[in-house]
Amino acid sequence: MKNKEPFSCRRVLVVYNIGLTLLSFYMFYELVTGAWEGGYNFFCQDTHSGGEADMKIVRVLWWYYFSKLIEFMDTFFFILRKNNHQITFLHVYHHATMPNIWWFVMNWVPCGHSYFGASLNSFIHVLMYSYYGLSAIPAVRPYLWWKKYITQGQLIQFLLTMFQTTCAVFRPCGFPMGWLYFQICYLISLIALFSNFYIQTYKKHGLSRRKEYQNGSAASLNGHSNGVSSLDNVTQRKLRKD
Repeated sequence: MKNKEPFSCRRVLVVYNIGLTLLSFYMFYELVTGAWEGGYNFFCQDTHSGGEADMKIVRVLWWYYFSKLIEFMDTFFFILRKNNHQITFLHVYHHATMPNIWWFVMNWVPCGHSYFGASLNSFIHVLMYSYYGLSAIPAVRPYLWWKKYITQGQLIQFLLTMFQTTCAVFRPCGFPMGWLYFQICYLISLIALFSNFYIQTYKKHGLSRRKEYQNGSAASLNGHSNGVSSLDNVTQRKLRKD
């Protein structure tokens, strides 16, 4: 692999990103409607009082857990495309922890208060993976301008989830307190890492980053991206196959 040319994978990337976009939209819709049908309380929701809606939430959150496993493909695309510089600490930390955390969630607290963070994350992933999919199309890539706003949306997502989790600590409803404390600690780590990424990418290197295109540039959205390299790099490389 070391002496071989990087793969393009462009068509595969478009299909992959569209698939995750549709899956994320499905999960977002089902989680929001499930919480509405179950009369979920924003400030704190236990795991047994939502009736049939709880089972709907459980089914969707299983799909959410599986989606975290599917997202390991992002790293494989990095390797195939030889974009090893994108396998950052943030990328590894985020992708390694989420599936493990959600395995525990699905075995101990698979509904109730667990729905909120997954709902917001699914919505953000609709925006993020649709952006990735469009970025893999060379004719469209130069017109994509909202990359940094997706990163801002991710930070807002973490802050809102932190607020909602903190509310449950001060207004307990029977949801396991240990999980709430753990989630707060985990969110603090994500906020710190994503904030550092945002500052390094858009504040300190704003001028140079504007010349790079998404999906292959060093300025990925959340410490990882899975698409094509910048336009200059693409034209200079002799990619093995499309």
